[in-house]
Amino acid sequence: MSTAGPAALPQPVLVRGTGLLGTSIGLALRGSGVEVLLHDPSPSALAVARDIGAGRAVELEGDVAGAGAGEGTDVTTPGTVVVAAPPDVAGRVAVDSLLRWPEAVVMDIASVKASVQTDVRAAVEKGLLSAESASRYVGTHPMAGRERSGPVAARGTLFTAAPWVVCAEPDTAAEAVAAAEALAALTGATVHTMDAGEHDASVALISHLPQVAASLVASRLQQTPAASLALAGNGLRDTTRIAASDPQLWVQILAGNATRLVEILHGVRADLDRLIGTLEAPDAPGARLDIAQLIAEGNAGQARIPGKHGAPPQAFAVVTVVVDDTPGQIAAVLQATGDAGVNVEDLRMDHASGHEVGMLEISVLPGRREELTAALTERGWKVV
Repeated sequence: MSTAGPAALPQPVLVRGTGLLGTSIGLALRGSGVEVLLHDPSPSALAVARDIGAGRAVELEGDVAGAGAGEGTDVTTPGTVVVAAPPDVAGRVAVDSLLRWPEAVVMDIASVKASVQTDVRAAVEKGLLSAESASRYVGTHPMAGRERSGPVAARGTLFTAAPWVVCAEPDTAAEAVAAAEALAALTGATVHTMDAGEHDASVALISHLPQVAASLVASRLQQTPAASLALAGNGLRDTTRIAASDPQLWVQILAGNATRLVEILHGVRADLDRLIGTLEAPDAPGARLDIAQLIAEGNAGQARIPGKHGAPPQAFAVVTVVVDDTPGQIAAVLQATGDAGVNVEDLRMDHASGHEVGMLEISVLPGRREELTAALTERGWKVV
């Protein structure tokens, strides 16, 4: 975890890009008293970010991007530049920022890191940047987001407790690393450090593969009869939730990390081919054992996902309570749970098809399950 304080972040901070992440960074920094400048090629996106309080909109010399923002060409020199541009142009904007402001720390927040570092190195090799100038750049990636995009979806609390990866190179200036860690800390994020290659391999597996899998599963639903979809429960909703993500953004992300992702997809294809072959002859000797083994392999992988607060995985007991679909029901159950002295470890809701009730699933420590069941039943709740 970073120990860098706010003073390590040179100010003012210029955020170049006022989409969901850029605007959320502006809101978080402004909430901590940091002076924030905003720039975006889209005048409307820039105006929205400004109007919701993410910072002061500016124009850049030689660029009409801020036209219409109503504040004129800015003369303030930023101490830090946060490149929140789309992944396919983040490298170019990072290089431009290093050239425009020879004293500023420059960092990007693109979800793929190696390609941006490659663009910065290429600028040095071409003589556009000196190695000293390039040392002011550091790649970062806040691991947070929403299914909605754009500045209207921004939240100052978006990064609270989220991982924020800092990908420094051996020749990255210490001041740049400290500034990146300070920015992450000011937004409430938790700093993680790794090199760009390790980062890209990691996100290919834990972020990009789930997106592809969710989208592929959800695409099968396009022609599904409504009567069939009416049977859907939380399993389908959980599996396809992120399939609602922005297609344009994911085109850039997947293309930028294609090499890492393809390696993983080859493995997934091998498993699918194995399963298809087994299911084509489910009564063949060993077929059912192979199916069980494949599911067990999934169990083993799922069990490695960290638990609460990054702690080792822990199994919880679930107490399911039937609640009416009316205001205050969930709050009342949680109040009753608290009155019983039982901590809620996790919570989820499943809605009953055709009935105005829901199934509230309360995860608790295994040793507290019977105690909570008795307490809720005594208070009149229907525990399934």
